[in-house]
Amino acid sequence: MLDGDPTNPLAAACDFCVCVPARDEEERLPALFAALAEQSWPAVIRVVVALNNTIDASRTVIAEARATFEGRLHVHVEDVTFPPGLAHAGSARRLAMDTGLSLLAGSVQGILVSTDADACPPACWLENIAAAFDRGADLVGGRIEINQAESLAPDIARLRNAWDGYWDAVRAIEDELDPVSWNPPPRHGDHTGASLAIRAQLYRECGGVPLLSTGEDRALVAAAVTHGGRLAHPANVYTFVSPRRNGRAEGGMARAMQELFELAATQDAPTAPSYEQWRERALWRRRLRSQPNGHARIPQEEMLLAPMRRDMKLEIGQ
Repeated sequence: MLDGDPTNPLAAACDFCVCVPARDEEERLPALFAALAEQSWPAVIRVVVALNNTIDASRTVIAEARATFEGRLHVHVEDVTFPPGLAHAGSARRLAMDTGLSLLAGSVQGILVSTDADACPPACWLENIAAAFDRGADLVGGRIEINQAESLAPDIARLRNAWDGYWDAVRAIEDELDPVSWNPPPRHGDHTGASLAIRAQLYRECGGVPLLSTGEDRALVAAAVTHGGRLAHPANVYTFVSPRRNGRAEGGMARAMQELFELAATQDAPTAPSYEQWRERALWRRRLRSQPNGHARIPQEEMLLAPMRRDMKLEIGQ
């Protein structure tokens, strides 16, 4: 473990490596490095940057960060050019995480933390992730917040708020009908590559990041939970990201923002599964969870269920 505060119990229990896939992110990387250097975490922070198919000045930016934050950040770079068939988010994130895993070799408390080059986590990010692991989690998802320096148009903000309210109601149903001790309220529901922490041993055992062109982060979570991992979404774990619509990864946050813009342009209220369907689903999970190995069976068996009907319109505030 890198030097830290031996009197801090969380520092003794977690050995972090932050893993970042980056492709032509010279404009975004400086803010990420600065945010990592400002973490309240007492130990030196390992950072892996997987530069992939990069033609901009990212290498210079990384060299400057190494010099600026020497003694605070320990930055390791993997610089590769993937062939066309593998030039996607799954390859880049797998390279970053696998490299982080090798750097944590021999650490019994190793924690891999995935984030994106356009993310800007608050100073409490790693410390709050460590606290969630200390409560019994094996994976910790972070909520995605929009960078306050890049505000959303009012109609987009109202639509995003409507979805936030919907998912808050869904989580309240789940907390009432199928609570789990390692993921107590208040909580969110995000576990994307922009903020996702996993025990290094679990990452190794579940096979790592799948080589998918999109959705590799959700697939990793499903594999880890199927392997018995306990997923938590603490309300105090979050990161800020750009609301840009021209992101580097197919199907990532940028695509989600584009869909919000397209929906706002139609001025139609979006539809979603009704709360009654979510009650039925929570009860189904509770019944399965009560069976032998039921918790680990949920991801795979849930995929076999019929899709929920989008039979309820969301209320959009003014």
